[in-house]
Amino acid sequence: MKYSFKIKTLGVALALVSVFSSCTNDFDQINTDPNSLTEDQLDATMAGPSFASALYAGIHNGSYSSPGVDDQGTWGIATGILSSTFIQYLNCGYGTERNAFVNGYEGRGWTRFYTVAVPALNNAIKASEGNAEALAILKIWKVFMYNQMVDAYGPIPYTEAGNKKEKVPYDSVEFIYEDFFKLLDEANTTLSGSSVATVASFQPNDRLYAGNVANWRVFGNSLRLRLALRISDIQPAKAKTQAEAAVAAGVMQTNEQGAFFKASNITPNNLNMIVNSWGYTMTASMESILVGYNDPRLAKWFSKIDTGVYRGQPIGALEDQFGTTKFSAFNNDVMGNGAAGNLSETKNIEVFMASENYFSRAEGALNGWNMGGSAQSLYEAGIRASLAQWGITDAAAIDAYVAGNTLPTLPNVLTVYPTLDLQDIPVKLPVAWSAAVASQRTQIAVQKYLAIFPESWESWADLRRSDAKVIYAPLNTDNNDAGVGKSLMKRIIYTTNEYSSNKDAVTDGIVKLNGPDTGGTKLWWDTK
Repeated sequence: MKYSFKIKTLGVALALVSVFSSCTNDFDQINTDPNSLTEDQLDATMAGPSFASALYAGIHNGSYSSPGVDDQGTWGIATGILSSTFIQYLNCGYGTERNAFVNGYEGRGWTRFYTVAVPALNNAIKASEGNAEALAILKIWKVFMYNQMVDAYGPIPYTEAGNKKEKVPYDSVEFIYEDFFKLLDEANTTLSGSSVATVASFQPNDRLYAGNVANWRVFGNSLRLRLALRISDIQPAKAKTQAEAAVAAGVMQTNEQGAFFKASNITPNNLNMIVNSWGYTMTASMESILVGYNDPRLAKWFSKIDTGVYRGQPIGALEDQFGTTKFSAFNNDVMGNGAAGNLSETKNIEVFMASENYFSRAEGALNGWNMGGSAQSLYEAGIRASLAQWGITDAAAIDAYVAGNTLPTLPNVLTVYPTLDLQDIPVKLPVAWSAAVASQRTQIAVQKYLAIFPESWESWADLRRSDAKVIYAPLNTDNNDAGVGKSLMKRIIYTTNEYSSNKDAVTDGIVKLNGPDTGGTKLWWDTK
């Protein structure tokens, strides 16, 4: 893949670096032509700006301030049209609703990752040589951003990504996960033994934690818990060891410890920019759960239509099947709370929420792992943390929700289209903790699905792993590949460019995938 990995991408990444350095007054303006910079010029002053670029591009966001390098459409195509649509966080109106890969959408996130995020990360690593705490934080971020890609595609270029060669080999999912745990363990050892409170080279540019060592250490351990649960079916003993080590070392427990990327006029929230302009709406699956549970987050996330009700659009409709039917739009609590025209600059980007850890620990407790609490107490703590994150403060309302016995409902769209195949409501359990373990696992999956919203990459991976029935099947499918049809998409297919420019490597990647390059091939950890 000629343009994705060779060192000439250094100039592109440094062009982005100049953009991010302008976000703060703490770095002098870079006046040198970025395309003339060479690798040996990556001194410590470039560590922070390079890390800033890796952070923003690593969450699939792009800035209108970096024309020719990246743009906000990256989120729309990589996240909105793919992962968010697959798990029905939103309705996008594109063929991916019907599980079809169309117009090369599967390539946008791949290309931006390997031409922007990876070079920026590699530059930050090079510029941080000799700074143990900075390198530890970069190890954590490397795991985070590569984890989203490996869980989306399967085997990917990893070990040799950025090797300055035209042909870049693929590593297996199992190998990459092994390295993930190694990196996270090394990072925790370094950060837990350090007396440094803040990494100065990152502080002005780190829009997650401003270089705070303690917060990054907690982030890394939370990520370790996430990955431990991911391998719990394929490597249960290792999963237990890793999960218990993560919890013992300290994972997120408060919303203040959560990871939220601070948006700005240079680093806008792409979800805000894309959702309304592209016409995304609430889905029938979200409506069924939120309305049925009387969920207090409902009014925070979505708007009623002009008839005074919520109406979610089913995923997988045929083109123009619903004509001019109105569906609920997203609210500003998701989009942003600033003045009209700059909401995307005020609404921070959800990266990793503390509530997720409670649900992961609750499931771990059901597995017999030492998670520092009972499954029920952790489950209920996760709900409370999520509600608090979204500004729900009424104690009585929170208690009522946690103890709620109402069930998800039939979607409102059936009043207009009564023959739609939506009668079998996916979730048939209340919020209140059930007696049966199988039901408890489903309840955890449902509440985790809601708590992670709108960060769809992790939610997609978690639903594939658990196989919990949370969302409706698409009404129609355009993909009859084995394992696809109307089921949850298992992965994203490789880009056409890889077949033309890195053919031998992608062919070997498919061998390591252990199945055809389709959306129906399960990944290594997806064994159910």
